[in-house]
Amino acid sequence: MNTYERRNSLLGLEFDRYVREHPEFSERIPDQAQVILLLEGDKEFNSWSMRIGKEQVESGQPVVYVTIKKLGPAHSRIEDLELVTG
Repeated sequence: MNTYERRNSLLGLEFDRYVREHPEFSERIPDQAQVILLLEGDKEFNSWSMRIGKEQVESGQPVVYVTIKKLGPAHSRIEDLELVTG
């Protein structure tokens, strides 16, 4: 997996979380749309993402461009751990 594929995968996970937490946003996306994720300020990734997204779109399928303007800091969602040493 190259750098852009990893970045797209991470952005896809974050976008999925955002849509689950903001269902009103998902209502604006047409059914069966090809969603192309863009990252503000990253021209190289955006060019790659648009090229790949356009290659994957089917005839007549709506295309939606989503620009991610800001990502919050990454953090763990783990709330409790246990450590056992041998």
